[in-house]
Amino acid sequence: MTIICYPRCSTCRKAESYLKEHGIAYTYRDIKEDRPSKEELASYIDRSGLEPRRFFNTSGQLYRDLGLKDRVKEMSREEIIDLLATDGMLVKRPILVTEDAVLVGFKEAEWESLL
Repeated sequence: MTIICYPRCSTCRKAESYLKEHGIAYTYRDIKEDRPSKEELASYIDRSGLEPRRFFNTSGQLYRDLGLKDRVKEMSREEIIDLLATDGMLVKRPILVTEDAVLVGFKEAEWESLL
């Protein structure tokens, strides 16, 4: 199991604390230093069951600076994946990747039901 996070993100820290408190082994991946590739993002989107636009970090400064709020609605899946792959700060986090599922963001109840 891998958790993809940004170290300064408070939600990521909560998710990591949750894993530690429950004694769940995981591999940590820094999204800024080792951002997901286009292929990984496509796989995560497929495995999560979410719409591609749900993978954007909509509260991030870069998202706002690029004016993506309205643009995303018109983008194709491929365009979204291409853009997300350019900068890890555009990607919503944490991303929890298991053999069977991918969760985006941290909702304790959702994580609890998976783990």
